[in-house]
Parts: sequence; C-alpha cells; structure tokens
Amino acid sequence: MPVTDLLERNRKLYANEVALIELNPTMEDPKNPDWKEYNLVQQTIARPYRRQMTWSVFDEKANRVANMLLERGIKKGDRVAILMFNCLEWLPIYFGILKTGAIAVPFNFRFDAKEILYCANLAEVDILFFGPEFIDRIESIQEDLTKGRLLYFVGDNCPDFADSYREHVSDSSSQAPLIRIEDEDDAAIYFSSGTTGFPKAILHNHESLLQAAQMEQKHHETSREDVFLCIPPLYHTGAKFHWMGSLCAGSKAVLLKGTTPEIILDAISKEHCTIVWLLVPWAQDILNSLDSGDLKLEDYELDQWRLMHIGAQPVPPSLIKHWKEYFPHHKYDTNYGLSESTGPGCVHLGMENIHKVGAIGVPGYRWECKIVDENGEVVPYGEVGELCVKGPGLMTCYYNDQEATDATLRDGWLFTGDMAMQDEDGFYFLVDRKKDVIVSGGENIYPVQIENFLNGYEKVSDVAVIGLPDSRLGEITGAIIQVKPGMECTEEEIVAYCHELPRYKRPKKIIFADVPRNATGKIEKPALRKKYGADKLVEQQNRG
Repeated sequence: MPVTDLLERNRKLYANEVALIELNPTMEDPKNPDWKEYNLVQQTIARPYRRQMTWSVFDEKANRVANMLLERGIKKGDRVAILMFNCLEWLPIYFGILKTGAIAVPFNFRFDAKEILYCANLAEVDILFFGPEFIDRIESIQEDLTKGRLLYFVGDNCPDFADSYREHVSDSSSQAPLIRIEDEDDAAIYFSSGTTGFPKAILHNHESLLQAAQMEQKHHETSREDVFLCIPPLYHTGAKFHWMGSLCAGSKAVLLKGTTPEIILDAISKEHCTIVWLLVPWAQDILNSLDSGDLKLEDYELDQWRLMHIGAQPVPPSLIKHWKEYFPHHKYDTNYGLSESTGPGCVHLGMENIHKVGAIGVPGYRWECKIVDENGEVVPYGEVGELCVKGPGLMTCYYNDQEATDATLRDGWLFTGDMAMQDEDGFYFLVDRKKDVIVSGGENIYPVQIENFLNGYEKVSDVAVIGLPDSRLGEITGAIIQVKPGMECTEEEIVAYCHELPRYKRPKKIIFADVPRNATGKIEKPALRKKYGADKLVEQQNRG
C-alpha cells in the first residue's frame, strides 16, 4: 500500500480537521488575528505568520499537483525534484508527485548552484519545483538546468525562466489520478548528506516509505490526539518520516520556522504540541537558557508535551540526564538511521529504555541488526565492528551507481560504515563512523566517546574530536570545543577534566572554536579537517 492511500483515508475520515500548520514567529502576518502576543528577544510580534491546512485540502492540493504533472507528460518512473524551505506547499507537492507514480526527489536546500545541477543530472530529474529563496542559485545555472527539464516556481513574482506553479496548479483537476502503484514501484530518491563529497542518489520504493511511516507511529505510539512539532528540513528523511507517524495516526503537525529556545517553547505552548523531535544543539540551547534564567518554564503551557526524542547524531548521556531534571515526566527516545534505511528508526532506544541512555538501542520495528568484522563475520558481544541492518526500509540501490551499491548492500544487508558494539542485554552502542576512527600510535580511538565525555563539562556547549597529523604517532586527537555563551574556559581546565579518561584517549590538542553542523545536526568533520590541516591525513601518512 502506498502512503498516498493514507492521505486519501485521512481525507475521508477527518476531512475538515487540521492536518498541517505552517508557523513563522519571526514574520508578521496581518491576516492572522487569532494569535496571542508573541514575545521574541525584546520585540513583540502580535500576529506571526501562520497558515493551516485540513486533510481535505491537503489531498485536494496533492491531486491538483499530480494532474498538473500528468498534463505536462510526467509518467510512472519519471523524476520530479523539490528545492524548497519547509512550507505548507511542500508535502502536497511531494504527495502529488507520488500519486503520478513518478519518483519524488527532495533537494537539500543548502546545495549551492553546482550541487543543484550535479544532483539534477545524477537523478535525471525531469521537473524541478523551487522556492523564491533559490532564484539566484537557479538563475546562475538555468541555461544548463533547463536543458530537457521544466522548472516550476512556487511563490509570487515568477521569474521569466520558470513556469508559475500557482497558475498552472489552479487549472488542474482535484480528482485523484487513476494510477496504480505497487509496493515495489520506485518512489523517492534521497541524497546522502554530502559531508564526504558530492552526494549519492539513494533510491527507495513505496514499501520503504510505508515501512518508515508505520514504524514511526509504532515506536512513539502516535495517536489522534498528538500534535507533532517538525523543525528540521522536510528534504531530509528524518523530518519527513517522523512526520509520517502523524500521517498514520491522522493527527496534526506544526511546521516551525525557527530554532531558538524561545521560538520552540512558545510554539509547543501555543500549539499544544505533544511530540517534539530535537537535534542535540537545540536541546542544549534550551537547557542553557533554562540554566541561565533567560527562560522560565512557568511562562509556558508544557504539561501536554509527553515525548522528546533526538536523532541524526550521537546523544551525550549527560544531556538527557540534565533534560530530565527540568522535564521529569517526559518520555525519551533516540533513533538511529541513514537515508539508505529510509531515515531514522532501524535502531531505536525505545521509550521504555531510558535506563540505557547512551545506547542507540535495539532493532526497530521489522528490522534486524548485526555487527561484523572486516571479513563479514559476526563479532562477540562487547567487541567493536561494523553495524549492518536489514529490513523492509532498505534502499533499492544508489541510483546509477552499481559499484557503490554492491559495496554497501551485500546479501540483503546494508553495511552502514558505522562502528558499534552490542552489550550483553542486546543494546547497540554507536562508537563512530568507520572513516572517523583515529589511529594514534597503533591505538584505535573513537571520537564519539571523547565527545560524549567532554559534553559533560559544565562550560562546554558543543565539541568535535578529529585526528590531527603528527610526525611520530601518525595522528593525534584534537578537540574543537565550543564554549557556552557568557562563559570562559581555559585549556588547563579541559586538561584537568580529561584526567578521568584513559591517557591514550585524552585530547592532545585543544582548540576553542565554533563547531559547524549541517542542517540535520551532524558535525561537519570534513570541514574541520580541512580547516585544521587534516583533510589529507591518509595521503600524508602514505607519503611518510
């Protein structure tokens, strides 16, 4: 069953109930008279930009998109891309593409012009929807981009090199197109995060999408009464498939623009959100604001908030311990996944397992896991090896890249490239990316272990650990430390704090600087390696 069937079901059962809300508290909307005053960093926005859509309108708009595409010659198996910030149009366009039997291709909105063109060519995109924020990027490559493909502009004042989405979609039928879709049909192409070079195109079928949706609802017990707050970008599998738990349940979701603690807590309070997916930096910012007194919980209505969960990156146990001090009634979960496994959840902690914070968890709904050595043999409990996953959410392939597919998919298992261990209770602990292992004097060092430790220091806001070149040891451990606002920290303090670590794990170089993260919260370690002269470390070692 395709996920489009869930949308049509919700239209029939919950037609006039709100499905989606788009909220931008930093932008005033004179058409919105029904909002209490919103205080944001000493300024008052009386009517923040807020739009909403019912399930009936959602499905109708998706049908119009589908029929518009069919009228333009799109057929089953064609590829249609989306390059837009989160907005009320995003999901109807995505579902409209799926309803035609075409392949939806979300683009990372951080792509520069060259990456947009590269990914459009790699995925053999036939049509691209783009928003006003991308006009300059698209215009700079439009001569090459428009060769053999159509551009649809989603917004006001359509540029002359594109067609107006709003004009064309309004003339299309709102009836569901009669396209039969099977589980094994291709559904979507997602791109790897791009932190290791140009992205790969990851192809999924409709079975993968439905698996992710049903798994999300099961893992977090999403009900009709829940309200999901979606902050991360919808182009990413994490945001979209966490939202699909709401699709399964037929419940409301809020698409929030803004990541400051004030914006997040105010949205949770005013929209009565019950489930919130945060990235580590946002959770840490909320805790810092509560610690400093800049935020006070009594200023918000938060009793309905039942679940805070985190994914996309390792979670310091110290953060969750601190979180529970402020929110003792919260359930907590963490999700592990890759775009190759339809996003988060192939491994998850489970809301009942908060005593195992620090683990990524156990196999998710309908998933299997194992840890293997370099020969593909399962390793004993407690030993480190490569994590492999298997289940109905696996990618079909890397699109047009058989060599990369064969290296990653073997005998039905996805070799994740992540190093992990399993304890005697069956819980998996992520140790690090295989490529991020630091080899110092023949000793393997796993950065995430040191990062988790340093995140426990009261003055540390964020930290990244990388290998730095060393003429004697090959590489040494360097810690880039971002200090909490308003605090001062010295190298001597960090060195003293690290005395609790085994000597070989202690950072040999301390650097105080900002820690860059991408849109999904992952540390951009390649950028750090380049900045600090470690981007060609292996090449340097080989030359030595």
